[in-house]
Amino acid sequence: MSHVLSLLQAAASFSKEFEGGYALLGAAVGAGLAAIGAGIGIGRIGGSVAEGQARQPELAGTIQNTGIILAALIEGIALFGVVIALLIVLKF
Repeated sequence: MSHVLSLLQAAASFSKEFEGGYALLGAAVGAGLAAIGAGIGIGRIGGSVAEGQARQPELAGTIQNTGIILAALIEGIALFGVVIALLIVLKF
């Protein structure tokens, strides 16, 4: 997430000289990276949840609930990245 914020900050600083072109590019890259990161994170959680349920079927409910909570937290981080990108786009 820190990479996304640093890209967006760099784009905002360049935008003062080049009339917002780099800011829009930085916002698009930031939103894309946030979406890609969330997809990778949720994919890894899904695989781990399936493996955990296969290894310990008696704890399947607990593992599934934990996986859903972690997926929701990752989606929140991705949504934060997209909102920051939208704020940059709407600023210009």
